Amino acid sequence: MSNTINSDIYLSNQEQNRAPSPDLGKDEFLKILMTQLQNQDPLDPMDDKDFIAQMATFSSLEQLMNMSGTMDNIVRSQTVSPVIQNSHLIGKEVSYIDENGKVKTSEVIAVSQKNGEPVLELSNDDKIYAGIVEKIGEPGEVDDVDDGESDDDIIGDPDEGDSDDDVVGDADE
Repeated sequence: MSNTINSDIYLSNQEQNRAPSPDLGKDEFLKILMTQLQNQDPLDPMDDKDFIAQMATFSSLEQLMNMSGTMDNIVRSQTVSPVIQNSHLIGKEVSYIDENGKVKTSEVIAVSQKNGEPVLELSNDDKIYAGIVEKIGEPGEVDDVDDGESDDDIIGDPDEGDSDDDVVGDADE
């Protein structure tokens, strides 16, 4: 039997998985406060004003952490997928200009996404980017013809670009 100590068990050779947290949460603050109360000098206890100030700080910290969690939830809910954002179009009739310049009208039967852009799947088997939709309405209310109204009041010029083979329109619109 050997009296040597295996060097693998030395503390300096052990992995250190523990990383200090840069954030102090309400639990850590409460632990510090309790330790401070337990270790105070009984002949010179903590002043009431100091204790009240620390409790107010603790209360503020807790409220800020709750508000931070609520804000995180709000931000998460605002970053909803394009499918959900355009799902209200299912069952609606849309008109659009196809790759040949012809105005077409069809009912939206599904919404999907491609490269982060919403794609409307139509009852006429076309798939179009939501950005090229000219009109939206109830079935039978949207027509294929120009309504005769002037487009002079429309500001901007839509981007012309290459389209994917199976999707009509430009994803950048």
